[in-house]
Amino acid sequence: MNIASEVAQRLLQIKAIKLSPQKPFTWASGILSPIYCDNRLVLSHPDVRGFVKQCLVEKAKDFGSFDAVAGVATAGIAHGMMLADALDLPFVYVRSKPKEHGRQNLIEGELPPKSKVLVVEDLISTGGSSLQAVDAVRDSGHQVVGVLAIFSYNFDKAIHAFENAGCHLETLSNYDILLREALAIKYINLNDVDMLTTWRKKTGS
Repeated sequence: MNIASEVAQRLLQIKAIKLSPQKPFTWASGILSPIYCDNRLVLSHPDVRGFVKQCLVEKAKDFGSFDAVAGVATAGIAHGMMLADALDLPFVYVRSKPKEHGRQNLIEGELPPKSKVLVVEDLISTGGSSLQAVDAVRDSGHQVVGVLAIFSYNFDKAIHAFENAGCHLETLSNYDILLREALAIKYINLNDVDMLTTWRKKTGS
């Protein structure tokens, strides 16, 4: 079994990802969604947390060498810190907007001058928050080797956004593999797969 399939299985197992085609969830954006993903639950399950950390270490090899890890606030902070700790590298995190008091930092922590940085995110939907963090790291004088996330909805708009930004994206698992694994354990049926696939195409275009 490959990493993507096993990660999907583990996320379903701990209910970090829930599928509800008949009773959709409402995202903060107002979008009605048949899927809800909360990878922060990984942190509460030591065995899954350890497995995800190992997968992050393995997948990080796809980016070549880098000097530091940056987590995207807030959900990407813990996962980025796990990776940085495993690799014994400096870690920072990137806020969505500058702090309103003190030094008004956008990037919290310290990076070595002209670092090559891997940005870590928990979830890729449209890619907006991740690419905002990429811009912040680049604007501070560093090079971004890419973005590594746990899961992606595989929205076309996100794929195009990363291509336009010239940013390499890798994820541990994704929507298509999740549906395959959910079908295999009879969490969903073939009709659900059709509806979930149509939703992804419509929402992510």
